[in-house]
Amino acid sequence: MTEPARVHIPPTPGLDIALVHEEEAFVVVNKPAGMLSVPGRGEDKQDCARVRVQERYPHATGSLSCHRLDMDTSGLVVFALDPVTHRKLSGQFEKRSVRKWYVALLQGRLGGAPVPTEREHPDGRRGHIDLPLCVDWPNRPLQKVDAVHGRPGQTDWVLRGEEAWTTPDARVIDATRIELRPLTGRTHQLRVHCAHPAEKGGLGLPIIGDRLYGDETLAPRLLLHAEKLGFWHPYTGQWVKFEAPAPF
Repeated sequence: MTEPARVHIPPTPGLDIALVHEEEAFVVVNKPAGMLSVPGRGEDKQDCARVRVQERYPHATGSLSCHRLDMDTSGLVVFALDPVTHRKLSGQFEKRSVRKWYVALLQGRLGGAPVPTEREHPDGRRGHIDLPLCVDWPNRPLQKVDAVHGRPGQTDWVLRGEEAWTTPDARVIDATRIELRPLTGRTHQLRVHCAHPAEKGGLGLPIIGDRLYGDETLAPRLLLHAEKLGFWHPYTGQWVKFEAPAPF
């Protein structure tokens, strides 16, 4: 039986973007979990981070959005305030010269489980995931690993530590805090790479609170946050980097 299509949940009342960096050409904001990055389909999905930026900067022109985060993911997003800056920043995303660092809390512990391509490194246990992804059409918006039809999906990861997580119903479960560095930008890439079985190239540990690939009852939100964002300044040419610590 085909699983019914999942739908976006409207932003929770009271959510808003937080300004991290502001200048004439662009702004960097911290988007909360539960808010869309750009408008979706339907009147109930028009509220989003881009609209909030447009409201704060009514002089801004053009499409503003240079990239986006999943609605369930919180963290840093950069918005251009004019078409020229948008072209310059969007070009960096297209050329993959932008660096992104995410933090996630995974359900369970990596322990001694075999993880393909893992290697020891002076600053901690780390590895590389290379799993091509494409949409799972019968179960949209889910994505799946597909070696034949999938587009390249690559993620570097660094283990930050193991800890305990207390669920909303007061259970205490094992958890792994991990840093994820996507080298490509496929839809749900980090979520799928974490949840995919370790013996098949993933980490085998879904992100806590993942309503699509894990157990949404374990947390009030998806525990995935875009913590750092780095790119070349569109006018000075200097490397700039911004940070918003994970709220979990």
